[in-house]
Amino acid sequence: MVHEPRLDTILMVEKAIQDFPSYPKKMELWRSLPKQMQYQTFKRVLDYFEASGKIIYNSSEIIYTGGNNPKLKELIRTAVKL
Repeated sequence: MVHEPRLDTILMVEKAIQDFPSYPKKMELWRSLPKQMQYQTFKRVLDYFEASGKIIYNSSEIIYTGGNNPKLKELIRTAVKL
């Protein structure tokens, strides 16, 4: 059975990503959410964010790329130029 996330769930995860003090790991973010959701639903939300270009994530970190992200701007500013 596929668990389709509701809009309030999607917005809650997006806000949690934006408000996280650093770049969260997947499990850190999932455990920090104000209400528990099934992991399958959480993964579906992350897949949606990745497909829409709002996040980039791998096995270690989730980076929010949508909207105004001061952490990402600072990361780009201090990156080593090749």
